[in-house]
Amino acid sequence: MGKQIGNFALIGAAGFIAPRHMKAIRDTGNRLIAAYDPNDSVGIIDSFFPDSNFFTEFERFDRHVESLRRNKGVNLDFVSICSPNYLHDSHVRFALRVGAHAICEKPLVINPWNLDALETMARETGRQVHTILQLRLHPSIVAFRNQVRSQGAGRKHDIDLTYITSRGHWYLYSWKGDVSKSGGLATNIGVHFFDMLTWCFGRPVSNVVHVSSPRKAAGFLELENARVRWFLSIDRNDLPVAPQPGKPATFRSLKMDGKEIEFSDGFAELHTESYREILEGRGFGLADARASVEIVHAIRHAEPLGAKGECHPLAVKAARDGRLE
Repeated sequence: MGKQIGNFALIGAAGFIAPRHMKAIRDTGNRLIAAYDPNDSVGIIDSFFPDSNFFTEFERFDRHVESLRRNKGVNLDFVSICSPNYLHDSHVRFALRVGAHAICEKPLVINPWNLDALETMARETGRQVHTILQLRLHPSIVAFRNQVRSQGAGRKHDIDLTYITSRGHWYLYSWKGDVSKSGGLATNIGVHFFDMLTWCFGRPVSNVVHVSSPRKAAGFLELENARVRWFLSIDRNDLPVAPQPGKPATFRSLKMDGKEIEFSDGFAELHTESYREILEGRGFGLADARASVEIVHAIRHAEPLGAKGECHPLAVKAARDGRLE
């Protein structure tokens, strides 16, 4: 007997990350039967599932899903969630209410207490909540973690994490620039890096924020087995080298004890691999997301100390150049 094809719905079909989820659904041999987004710029669906139903009003999307179940005996197996961060909690709840498992983009939720409520609802419905923690599947990061673990517990490594992904003025005028909706810069572009660090080095011991502004953030995070200086930015002026023509204006760097850990490439298929893991019963769930959600929540509510002490060198440079806004 062949593999049974699963029925998927997608919330947030017009978002930047949605095509990776559509590709993952298709490449794992499943089908998208319904999609929703208040924005109708979703022609990308035709490249993957031209027969999928699409809705710009959540109420009609909800009614369609319910009608499929009641009138046609068609049940959703999974709801993939690519909506703005502050809606993740609500949309995961929708998935559980209609009897589907949830696959939610990072961050799974903005506030740690939302995880507790989702755990209760998952138990009550008998459904699972999965999240995309793709760096845990990156071959270089897996090898890096194995290297760290082979050295045994108790050793403190010095880590420098740098992630600069240039964004234009639109970013601050979108929901991503609204802290109440995105959770702020560290949540929106940093949560999966903090997850990766706790996965490799253990739970947090202390968490200090040096810089927190709409376009950049920096701090010092002590983990069980690491001291981490981190710097996140959407300001292209923070790039250590000018981007090449036609290339993304992005810079990623992870250094351990002064040595660069290469992980710049290999991201293209990680969503599809995440789906394969979920479908095989090995996905990442609510408990896996907790440490990183707690870290970014603490960062969001911390009082920045300024570019001093155990501060990332690029934050110090930005302060010296008057670019901490």
